[in-house]
Amino acid sequence: MPRVVSQDPFPGLDMLTTAVVILDRELKVAYLNPAAETVFALSQRNVVGHKFPDLFVDGRAFGGKLAQALVEMRGFVDQELTLTRPGCDPLHLNCVLTPVDTSSAALLIEFRHIEQQLRIEREAQRLTQHEANRELIRNLAHEIKNPLGGIRGSAQLLERELDRSELREYTQVIIKEADRLQILMDRLLTPNRPPQLGPVNIHEVCERVRALILAEFPRDILIERDYDASLPDVHGDREQLIQAVLNVVRNAAQSMNGTGTIELRTRVARHATLATSRHRLALELQVVDNGPGVPAAIRDRIFYPLVSGREGGSGLGLTLAQTFVQHHHGAIEVESEPGRTCFRILLPLS
Repeated sequence: MPRVVSQDPFPGLDMLTTAVVILDRELKVAYLNPAAETVFALSQRNVVGHKFPDLFVDGRAFGGKLAQALVEMRGFVDQELTLTRPGCDPLHLNCVLTPVDTSSAALLIEFRHIEQQLRIEREAQRLTQHEANRELIRNLAHEIKNPLGGIRGSAQLLERELDRSELREYTQVIIKEADRLQILMDRLLTPNRPPQLGPVNIHEVCERVRALILAEFPRDILIERDYDASLPDVHGDREQLIQAVLNVVRNAAQSMNGTGTIELRTRVARHATLATSRHRLALELQVVDNGPGVPAAIRDRIFYPLVSGREGGSGLGLTLAQTFVQHHHGAIEVESEPGRTCFRILLPLS
């Protein structure tokens, strides 16, 4: 009968973002964590007791390295490992092997898909950059607001002293531009409000956004819906989520100059990694449009403040969307090519 390793010596393996496989002294599978099941498309129930190298069409060489490590009781790192399941595409992995010494486990192997590792590193870098940008923008907004009030007040006083109406047109320009900048500063500072959390139906959020966009672009924007009705409520701030989704959908509509198709699609994502934490279940909202795509020059900076691919754009809509999503411990990412752009918003489900 296959031996299953006790989880007591390895607490928390189920929630690790890296794939972990534990083998016994015969190189048979004793344990796979959920991340490993996802990476290898295997079920622990079906593979426990089977020799791990035999699960792959090209696993013989890797099996030799495992046997040598077991004899020498010495670990190794392989940053360019390729393993292929029958009928599947090759997996390009980073591998770290560590010998262990228990009655039912001999080798502990950590695997990380190279593409997944790069994505996690990009997300961590984006989070760090976003925090720095937010602090810079927040300080800048505070510095601008004070003299802005003085400029507006002085223009109002000057207007009262002017006798000719044509001269008042100039003071009105100053006042209106000061008001416009004041609104901009308020938008920069608004995300600092902590979220007001409660149960939120993501489809009600999508329907509210859909109604607003169709009112703003009444003629040539078509919004299709593909909802998973079984999704539970998320724990979040309804107004912040509406604003985040609205900013993403409005960005899509503006990128198409008000003409095109946008699809709102909801699904369950399993074993999702959000902000370096692993969640068994997450909500995935996709906003897909058939517009020209995000310009390559700004694709890596699309969520940075004041970065816009549209002439006259403020470059704040997606920044605010990212901020609100991060308030909910979620993640937002984009894949884009000419003719198809997909923004994915991921939110953890309890």
